[in-house]
Amino acid sequence: MHRTLRVLTALLLALAAALPAAAQVPAKKLVRIHTAGPTDLGVDTTMLAHQFMSYVNANSDSVEVKVFPNSQLGQTREVIEAMRLGSGASGTTGGPAEYASFVKRLGVLGLPFLWNSYDHANAVLDGSVGKELDAEMEKAGFKVLSWAVSWGYRNVVTAKKEVTKASDLKGLKIRTIPTKVFVSAINAMGANATPMNFGEIYTSLQSGVLDGYEHTAATTLSFKFNEVACCIAMTRHLMDPTMLVFSLAEWRKFSAAEQAVMMKGAQVAAEKVRAMAPAREAESLAAVKKLGMKVHEIDVVPLQKAAVTAQDELAREFGAESLLATIRKP
Repeated sequence: MHRTLRVLTALLLALAAALPAAAQVPAKKLVRIHTAGPTDLGVDTTMLAHQFMSYVNANSDSVEVKVFPNSQLGQTREVIEAMRLGSGASGTTGGPAEYASFVKRLGVLGLPFLWNSYDHANAVLDGSVGKELDAEMEKAGFKVLSWAVSWGYRNVVTAKKEVTKASDLKGLKIRTIPTKVFVSAINAMGANATPMNFGEIYTSLQSGVLDGYEHTAATTLSFKFNEVACCIAMTRHLMDPTMLVFSLAEWRKFSAAEQAVMMKGAQVAAEKVRAMAPAREAESLAAVKKLGMKVHEIDVVPLQKAAVTAQDELAREFGAESLLATIRKP
């Protein structure tokens, strides 16, 4: 009996001694990543966020990343404004157009008919243009962790009218991101740009408020816009890069070692998203055709010629003439 008591006492003492040590183990620092992308991995923004999460969670003992898709943390504009002030989400995945009101020169990346290929975009983003814009983002309160490309060029998608030639776009109410460069791109093609939050597209197509929208085939699939849209005109007018951006105030809360792991994770994620882009674009176009959508190749030469003037005017307005000149170099 006494022996049993001694054993129990020893066990209790050992447990008591271990409790303070356990209590001293710090909780992991939580990184909350916002994306407007869907829960599934069918679009580049969600994939970029998830690849980043997977790498960091597997390689850090002190940081835990959680992804919040479908704008669970709020509309992107609101999230970015809060990030700039050091609150809300730690970071977000999306396009540079969403940050253009804070860093005006970012608008150059969204100019119509700018990119010749994925390789062209990657080379520019990895070069002096990307580095210059990274520095300007930091001055505005943001930290760019990596640049990728979207899974496919943006095309005009219509609810009812088939667009088989450039002139068919005239007068159509086409939803676009509410930034000047996107609005100008759509208007330059003869359509009527209709700025609108992403979450309103589906019902606006249903009700006839919109004649269409412009986006990638991958996004059309993931958000089931094929249910309310009939046709895609292969305008290939924009190819908005994808980026992983942190709140600078939040970034500075992490140690150098933690920052190194996250930066590496962001680069690994971007490389995977870039590598998947051509195949995902082809797969998505094949899939929308299978679902019954009509996909029309159109002669975009008239649109490209009209876009040169728009490129020059917008670049001048953004103070980005030198960036545009670098991007245009073969």
